[in-house]
Amino acid sequence: MLPPLKPIPIKERMSIVFVEKGEIDVVDGAFVVVDQQGFRVRPVLTHIPVGGVACIMLEPGTRVSHMAAALAARVGTLLVWVGEAGVRLYSAGQPGGARADRLLYQARLALDEGLRLKVVRKMYAMRFGEEPPAPRSVEQLRGIEGVRVRKTYQLLAQKFGVTWSGRNYNPEAWDVSDLPNRCLSAATAALYGVTEAAVLAAGYAPAVGFIHTGKPLSFVYDVADIYKFETVVPAAFKIAASSPPNPERAVRLACRDMFRQTRLLERIIPDIEDVLAAGEIARPEAPADSVGPAFSDGEHLGDAGHRS
Repeated sequence: MLPPLKPIPIKERMSIVFVEKGEIDVVDGAFVVVDQQGFRVRPVLTHIPVGGVACIMLEPGTRVSHMAAALAARVGTLLVWVGEAGVRLYSAGQPGGARADRLLYQARLALDEGLRLKVVRKMYAMRFGEEPPAPRSVEQLRGIEGVRVRKTYQLLAQKFGVTWSGRNYNPEAWDVSDLPNRCLSAATAALYGVTEAAVLAAGYAPAVGFIHTGKPLSFVYDVADIYKFETVVPAAFKIAASSPPNPERAVRLACRDMFRQTRLLERIIPDIEDVLAAGEIARPEAPADSVGPAFSDGEHLGDAGHRS
């Protein structure tokens, strides 16, 4: 019998892989993509080192076997079903909140207005490299942030020589958007994928946000915004300026390289902990009369939110 799998920490993995038009399966214990014609007996298959990938984005034309989904869950790799070019998210492979103490901690911070403001101020400081003005409400900070974001878009467009008429896109009509907006949408989708994988690996819930709310990925958007203008937005404008024949693919490759250069996966989980620590409260302890697990999971190498 094979020994139990030991998930690799997110910080030691490659960031993201996109798969289109193929069937994902497990052959001889390996995570593989079978070609779209389904010739399973072919001696050559596309192998994906699933345990070393943070997030696999599944585009239209892909199928996933039960064994493949189970293997991805055991090694802590997030499977995300997305639309063309990764712009629309349909489903993700595992829910959040694998650690009850962290989920309750996150919820308490989000529900208390005073604690929530502390967390939002920390996010602002990390994103812009300076303390936000005080006293300001969350709504006022969002307004200040919006002005700075719009100005940053304009400055990056000027830097790369891109015609910019504002952030404007419709996920229902992908081809209607101009090239810069399409590049930005593809780039932010890649960032959201790896950020969601990190949020889940840390044991938190993607839906419980502090700035964003009402969406399944509210906290993912909160965290991703910290890095957006450092990583994927400049990459998207650079690609848009070159007008490649396949801009979406060029953006993905640029984002992959940017994630590696900025060591993003090493930073996200520690940064999440720093952001939430700004609330200055401890994680809740389990009630004294609660029942612990019948069997110990033992020590493993993965992150707190990994399920194996």
